[in-house]
Amino acid sequence: MARGDSLDDLAAFAVVARERSFTKGAAKLGVSQSALSQTIRQLEARLGVVLLTRTTRSVAPTDAGERLLRVVAPRFEEIKNEIASLRDLRSKPSGTVRVTATEFAIDTILLPKLTPLLRKNPELKVEFVVDYGLSNIVAEQYDAGVRSGEQVAKDMIAVRIGPDMRMAVVGSPAYFKTRPEPKKPQDLIGHNCINLRLPTHASLYAWEFERGNRDLRVRVEGQLTCNGTAQLLNGALAGIGLSYVPEGMVEGHIAKGRLRRVLAEWCPPYSGYHLYYPSRKHPSAAFTAVVEALRYRK
Repeated sequence: MARGDSLDDLAAFAVVARERSFTKGAAKLGVSQSALSQTIRQLEARLGVVLLTRTTRSVAPTDAGERLLRVVAPRFEEIKNEIASLRDLRSKPSGTVRVTATEFAIDTILLPKLTPLLRKNPELKVEFVVDYGLSNIVAEQYDAGVRSGEQVAKDMIAVRIGPDMRMAVVGSPAYFKTRPEPKKPQDLIGHNCINLRLPTHASLYAWEFERGNRDLRVRVEGQLTCNGTAQLLNGALAGIGLSYVPEGMVEGHIAKGRLRRVLAEWCPPYSGYHLYYPSRKHPSAAFTAVVEALRYRK
């Protein structure tokens, strides 16, 4: 067949051949009988063979028509079934959703909220990738990322998935036996602080503080550097030094006396975790389900 042939013409032929009637075929296709007849004549002209024998009472496929029908009809059924399957993908969550986030966000928000969704939808898969950098989720083919609200780029859609948060500077009682508690951020210079190394430019994270109209970023020093918050916490519990971690990570340890908090007045609340992603005209059912499961509701 020539390059310009239309699948619609073949579909029209298959309907007429099965119905053995232009009248019934036209009704099924929702077109006029004359238009359908013209379509079949054009198809026959392009192929150079007669596909249908027409009489005043009936329509029957020729040998060439029967052969084409045997080949074409099953293919159209396959296409129709596949399209139906694709529609099912939009109606029920299935497939994989890739999300990049920090360990703390995954452990405290993403995993608890998505566990019921995964149990209800066995065809749905979620992949978590731990990342402390400001990843380009489009370039790295993530479906979404998680950051605090003020870190989300303006060209992204942001959905709040958690409450406001605070950071905390903590150390163990054993550590403070030999060191005085810092009273202001500048006092950290004389302390053994556990650093977080960010993947972006391999830099060390500067501890951020705010009080009134004063904003401070302190680059601390110490014996231990990690690239994950779980290790920052474990280092503080071991008495190695001070750590700067999310408040929710240490509240239980503070309550039980394993850790002592300092500089609390310099750590005000900030916008909590947001799921962010580029605009999508037709999001999959899987992605929509993940977003709705994570959405923060007070």
